[in-house]
Amino acid sequence: MSVNRLLRVGTVAVASLGVLALSACGSDPEPAGSSSPGSTTAAGGDCPKGTLNAEGSSAQKNAIEEVISKYNEKCADVTVNYNPTGSGAGIKQFNANQVDFAGSDSALKTEGKDGAEPETAQAAKRCQNNPALDLPMVIGPIAIAYNVDGLQKLVLDGPTAAKIFQGTVKTWNDPAIAKLNAGVTLPSAPISVFFRSDESGTTENFTKYLAASGAGAWKGEPAKKWTGTGAGKDKSAGVAEGVKSTKNSITYVEWSYAVDNKLGIAQIDNGSGTPVELTAESAGKALAAAKPAGTGSDLALKLDYATKVAGAYPIILATYEVVCSKGLPAEKTAMVKSFLSYFASKDGQAALTDLNYAPLPEEIRIKVDAAIQSIS
Repeated sequence: MSVNRLLRVGTVAVASLGVLALSACGSDPEPAGSSSPGSTTAAGGDCPKGTLNAEGSSAQKNAIEEVISKYNEKCADVTVNYNPTGSGAGIKQFNANQVDFAGSDSALKTEGKDGAEPETAQAAKRCQNNPALDLPMVIGPIAIAYNVDGLQKLVLDGPTAAKIFQGTVKTWNDPAIAKLNAGVTLPSAPISVFFRSDESGTTENFTKYLAASGAGAWKGEPAKKWTGTGAGKDKSAGVAEGVKSTKNSITYVEWSYAVDNKLGIAQIDNGSGTPVELTAESAGKALAAAKPAGTGSDLALKLDYATKVAGAYPIILATYEVVCSKGLPAEKTAMVKSFLSYFASKDGQAALTDLNYAPLPEEIRIKVDAAIQSIS
């Protein structure tokens, strides 16, 4: 079955899971973000005019560029510029009042390190003493992608992946890998590891998985900055290209980049007894184990990287659009609401299915749209 077909199947499966009771209220009204395909206005209102500048997550680059293109078919007078510099850079630029919203593969931090002010507090200052919102917009599974001649299937588990990326498993025929891949011929070649050299939400989510599922093999704290072994490459495109051009190599990268570069993708043994292939459906099963971490219109999620649910692919990330709840100039607020309303609409999310992203489950999509409409 093709990846795109799997995505369409997975979208239905994810939507039917009834995941994430983000509120305890009853039925929700149809959100403003449900525009008809032939609408001449943006979802939820008339088209404004002007320019939006945003920066951050490179994992969502392909998704947001497609949505911008579709949005401009409806609202040609809004220019949306997105610079995929990485989640860490996006948050810094947002807090420094350099961009109108940020893309981040992790929600704003509520605690600071080493006496530093938390990201949430910095963002509130930038928003004229109003909270910033974390709005999950793109579900991007993280692939463990590899390039090994003749290796059509690779199974890894949390401890073995942690040892590879920590640098304690150094060759492809190491007994730890061989045990998970009985009957498979593995080369004796050294493993070349590539990692994100920029501060990255993908790195943070992946290291959360290694810490949660690695049985102590991962020694670092989960963070946007890499602390394991390997050679650094800039952004998602950099690590994907590094593996594509280097035999016997491996990396972690958002799913669409692994597919676009025709890289091998490891199946993950999550402890349920059967290795799990990365599909939209298997990513959706892992998303079902997530719990709300934010309050009110802040929709940050707490993902369960150690889930042992049968058929659940545990390495996923939610890319958030980080935006002021209040505090932007009126013309910027109008454009932010217009664009993000379309992004969260059924039309906007449908544009992601052919790009190897998993669209938002309907229960989450409705909550995201409601949060966007609350921006003032």
